[in-house]
Amino acid sequence: NKQDSTKSSSYTDFLDILLTARDEDGQGLTKLEIRNEVDTFLFEGHDTTASALSWILYSLAENPECQQKCQTEIDEILAGRETDDLEWSDLSHLEYLTMCIKEGMRLHAPVPGITRDITQDFELDDRVAPKGTQVIVNIWILNHMEKIWGPDHMKFKPERFSKERIDQIEHFQYVPFSAGPRNCIGQIFAMNEEKVVLTKLLRNFTFRLDPSHTVKRKISTVMRTQNGMYMFVEKRRPTIY
Repeated sequence: NKQDSTKSSSYTDFLDILLTARDEDGQGLTKLEIRNEVDTFLFEGHDTTASALSWILYSLAENPECQQKCQTEIDEILAGRETDDLEWSDLSHLEYLTMCIKEGMRLHAPVPGITRDITQDFELDDRVAPKGTQVIVNIWILNHMEKIWGPDHMKFKPERFSKERIDQIEHFQYVPFSAGPRNCIGQIFAMNEEKVVLTKLLRNFTFRLDPSHTVKRKISTVMRTQNGMYMFVEKRRPTIY
């Protein structure tokens, strides 16, 4: 029983929200609907993040100068500590790594597209999408529109998300976690997870691509490869400050 009156304080977790959710008629979710929500949460919480991490590492291996900048930033933050474990307060200081994460998700689109069902007639320029229409938002194409990202949209450029430039990106031009009331419920967790995992990896290893292997994308529900992603991993000695 989660409703323990003896508790002096409590918090609302994901299952609490699902179990207590009610619509305008006071109707709650069925057991199947709750299970579907949990399945979605677990899927989005590991498969998409794993794809993002793989592609970000790919771009860092392809751009060693960016990888080295990330490693320098990480070494500076962890300097003088007995372990390479991040503190919660460290996450906001990984500025360049965050830029690389955002650019990696733009360039590679771990979730290439999303679908939405139109709940009322929707006007789009000179056309009307009637209620019940299923609309596909192609995030991959949005991330590579030349008029938004420029002619070098296929290049990995973390500075697109620098403090000086990020305000120039309009809200719906960059939606790796979707947007609006049905955006990804775990986007903050996913970003922090990526920071922690990449920090651990880059603190201890340097990655470089296998020049004999060409990576080819396979666009599906989650961005994958057709033929694998081969890298060489070298143990590194963190710089001591």
